[in-house]
Order: sequence, then C-alpha cells, then structure tokens
Amino acid sequence: MKPLLPVLLLATSLWLGNAPADPLPNQQSTTPTMNQTPKITPFLWFDHDAEEAIRFYLSIFDDAKILSETRWPEGGPMPQGSLMSARFQLAGQEFMALNGGPRYRFNEAVSLFVSCKTQQEIDTIWARLGKGGEPGRCGWLKDKFGLSWQVVPTALGDMLGDKDPARARRVAEAMMGMDKLDLARLQKAYDHR
Repeated sequence: MKPLLPVLLLATSLWLGNAPADPLPNQQSTTPTMNQTPKITPFLWFDHDAEEAIRFYLSIFDDAKILSETRWPEGGPMPQGSLMSARFQLAGQEFMALNGGPRYRFNEAVSLFVSCKTQQEIDTIWARLGKGGEPGRCGWLKDKFGLSWQVVPTALGDMLGDKDPARARRVAEAMMGMDKLDLARLQKAYDHR
C-alpha cells in the first residue's frame, strides 16, 4: 500500500487541482474567479464510503452540490467504477474527498465548524449530522463516518468574547454543561437571568 499512496495523492491532486496558474504581472486572467479552485480546500480521506458520505452531506445543507468526480479504473485498489475522488461544495465551502482505504482515520483534532443563526437551524443540522453518529460536549458531534463537527450559534463568539469577564464566564460555564447548544440557555447565562 505504501507505494500506492504517493501515486494516489499525486493523481488526485493533479486531477482535482486543475485551476489555472496565476497570471503574470500585467496580464489579465481570462478565467472567472468563481470557476477557479480555491487556494485551500479541506481534503477528506475515507476508507471506501466517500460517495455515501458526500450524498449524506448534500442532503443536510441547502447550498450543496458535487463539482466533479472520478471513478476507479479496472485494476485499481478499489472496485472498478467506484468513486475514487470528488470535489463537492457545502454551504459555499469546497471540499475534496478520496476513497483511499483504511490507512487514516478522522479524529477530533480537526472538525468542521457550522455557524447557525437560529435554534431551529442548530436543532435541524444537529439531528441530521448526528444521525448514526455520536454527540459530544459543547456543540461537537461525530457523524456516522467519524468526521467531527461543531454546530454552534453565530452569537456564541460575541458572548464568549464579551468585555465583561463575568458574562463570558457564565456563558462558558453554561456551554460546558451542554451537548447540543441551546441558544436560549446561553443567552440567559449571558444576560444573567
């Protein structure tokens, strides 16, 4: 498997990283910015279920689509025709996914942070992402593929960063006692009610 890994990564990055080079000084790019590959894109390594994971994520977020995909050829390490790699977009953020085999696992050192404006949005996304996964503390959860997510109200950053340390502390203490975050309870702690 070791010799195959560099080949997989190189082939995938060459195939998916097809953005045109930056134009030389004093030259105009003829490619619209929205069609260029982002400079930094999260790359997700799955054992063999990248396609299932992508379809799962597409069902959760409104602004979601597959941008491109490639399939394993005959003689590859995965069944012919199965997904090798894909570029996809969730809520405006581009991702890359690879079916690379059981070499690497997701862990909590990296998570995807979802900002939610309302409690209804928190509840909906938490329930959908958490289906088949496991809840964690402070708005964290692992989905059924082992990927960690943080489902967080947009207002939380301002509350935790308040100039009044007592307010920020109350919010932090309330948050530490929660799995799924409850915006009303966080607001109550912030307002000291």
